[in-house]
Amino acid sequence: MVVGLRGIPNVQGGIETHAAELYPRLVQLGAHVTVIGRRPFRPPDAPAIWRGVALRWFWAPRRRGFEAAVHTVLGVLYGAVLRPDILHVHGIGPALALPIARATGLRVVFTHHGQDYRREKWGTLARWMLRLGERCGLRLSQARIAISASLRDRLHSDFGCDIAFIPNGMAELTRTSDQTLLHQFKLQPQRFIIQVSRLVPEKRQLDLIRAFNAAKLIGWKLVLVGSAQGAEPYAESVLEAAAANPAIVCTGAVPSGSVYQLLSHAGLFVLPSSHEGLPIALLEAVRLQVPALASDIPGNREVGLDASAYFGVGDTVALTAKLENLASSDTARQQILQGYPVICSRYNWEEIAATTLALMDKAARKQRSLRG
Repeated sequence: MVVGLRGIPNVQGGIETHAAELYPRLVQLGAHVTVIGRRPFRPPDAPAIWRGVALRWFWAPRRRGFEAAVHTVLGVLYGAVLRPDILHVHGIGPALALPIARATGLRVVFTHHGQDYRREKWGTLARWMLRLGERCGLRLSQARIAISASLRDRLHSDFGCDIAFIPNGMAELTRTSDQTLLHQFKLQPQRFIIQVSRLVPEKRQLDLIRAFNAAKLIGWKLVLVGSAQGAEPYAESVLEAAAANPAIVCTGAVPSGSVYQLLSHAGLFVLPSSHEGLPIALLEAVRLQVPALASDIPGNREVGLDASAYFGVGDTVALTAKLENLASSDTARQQILQGYPVICSRYNWEEIAATTLALMDKAARKQRSLRG
């Protein structure tokens, strides 16, 4: 049973994309999987079973800072009745519910997706609670997963416990010739820059807007794909800044298939964030052969882009120069693309699923295999 995410399929978020790729593959390997989603995020057409994964939707408060933890508690209590072989908990906020899981005798696998207390949106109390959740996840679970090697090393140094490194993977994506959305948003193929992420402070869309405005790229547009969670002052400031330039398009949240269509025709992908675990959006851009730029933080560095593709967090001057260079130089774009085949070979979802299931089988004890 799985808790700690908003839900699948077609629910915005990195953990949600991770889950949508992982769990159908675990089903193919013989596991029985139930994902507990948050009812406010349930897509209108969500089935009861999707690609073999059972979907259940529970109530969750919409108040930031309480949503994940409260919903996870409900999921854990449901698990105490259902008695799954493994409760798979995603994220350090939901991990606050692990004392209840352990008290009810559940065996827990915890996946650490990133040190969320480093996100700019959280205040002092929320950061303290997230650190407590991290400690609960690492101390009270039977097995632990970190999605990046740098995160694993940091956690091992801080907590001294065994943590498996199992990264995010790359979906088997192919470029599409469909240009329906390009016509809808009045975009020209290979003549727009794209960022795919929620409108939250750590994704730093405002940095990209400032750099794009300064670059003055004739004939290019900037496309920001993603939405906020509720009414957020930062998201409002992004939309306000975007509205001041007719060359900037905000699409809001769009289904994954539509995202892939936009990525297939993008000239550049940019991720200027200040915090990442191992960014799936960047991996998807690499898979679809889109020249990418990313901020110089450990999660982005671990992807292994060419050195010329990185810039300092908040360094809009450097980002402006890189946008100007890549928009005008085929050679510069090809230099970034040269390393993509090696990157793609490292993030295989089939291998990731097999490794994850083996770890879960071990945590569930040999006499109670997940298979069968």
